[in-house]
Amino acid sequence: MAGTAPPESQHALPLADLLAPGVRLFAAVEDGRPLSTGALAPIDEEHEELKSMRTDPAQRGRGLATAMLSFLQADAVARGVRRISLETGSQDFFRPARALYARAGFVECAPFGRYLPDPHSTFMTLSLDAVDGEPPSERTR
Repeated sequence: MAGTAPPESQHALPLADLLAPGVRLFAAVEDGRPLSTGALAPIDEEHEELKSMRTDPAQRGRGLATAMLSFLQADAVARGVRRISLETGSQDFFRPARALYARAGFVECAPFGRYLPDPHSTFMTLSLDAVDGEPPSERTR
């Protein structure tokens, strides 16, 4: 994420933090090579943060990001998580990511957890009530 925002506005987790207890890190692998990654980190008992959604640029266009996002949502629902939120960049570089999240039902929201307002960040959230077939609960905007 270097070069996409000032250092204080880069919120990607280093590998050691992605391997911390409680963080669920997944990778789609083909022929021993990671193609796509995604992680869920706890915020509280029913709220998790989507972290480290990445797809190998050479593999884009295969639906890997959509598949990973669907997998992460299903994993969260199966564990009783009620909301997933995320922080992504506000720059044009992140426009495809924001569009992917919006297609999946994420809506923009206020900063959550330890985040502060930042012009380089876009915050989004998804109520998983709608994902598991129940009526959507009140969404945070």
